[in-house]
Amino acid sequence: MDDYRASGETVVAWCDRNQVTTKQFYYWMRKLNKADRQTPAAGSHKWVALSVQDPAPDPGPPILVKIGGATVEVRAGFDAAVFAEVARTLRALC
Repeated sequence: MDDYRASGETVVAWCDRNQVTTKQFYYWMRKLNKADRQTPAAGSHKWVALSVQDPAPDPGPPILVKIGGATVEVRAGFDAAVFAEVARTLRALC
């Protein structure tokens, strides 16, 4: 669009010279104008404070539990009820 505006040509002449249809030209003009309206004005950005937490300590190596042909990796702090349900399901399937 800047090239068109700087050229001083009519839309038809500019489109002919640049091998663009007027339909494509107006499509992009609308799309770019819409994008310009949606872009925040310069200086309207705000800084926000972020709180960064230290990563959780390494729980150590996992315990591998084999049930039938499946292997389940269990780490410290696991949910025992969920593990029991997974184990029951695997015993039924394997």
